[in-house]
Amino acid sequence: QEQLVESGGDLVQAGGSLRLSCVASRRIFTGNTMGWYRQAPGKEREQVARITHLGGTNYADSVKGRFTISRDNAKNTVYLQMNNLKPEDTAVYYCNALHIARAGSWARGTQVTVSQ
Repeated sequence: QEQLVESGGDLVQAGGSLRLSCVASRRIFTGNTMGWYRQAPGKEREQVARITHLGGTNYADSVKGRFTISRDNAKNTVYLQMNNLKPEDTAVYYCNALHIARAGSWARGTQVTVSQ
């Protein structure tokens, strides 16, 4: 069964750090570009980072220098290290393979809340 499970979200103070994890089924993960996305209340979902199967990365301007995406191909897992968190980073964070994201299928996500 194809699946994605995100974890690691929490309530943290501004300036703090969190590490999100996403375990994917082999079919979703292997050979595919994976992305982390977020959706804040009242806003559209946006991509914050993506990583190719070879490790090439790309970041949204709003998170450059603060977030780092990585992947462990042996564990079918993608990570998002988030440092110097800001209140505007508050959102539900989702991971997905890019081609599945375009099709509009999403897992549950993990809540990140950053307090002042």
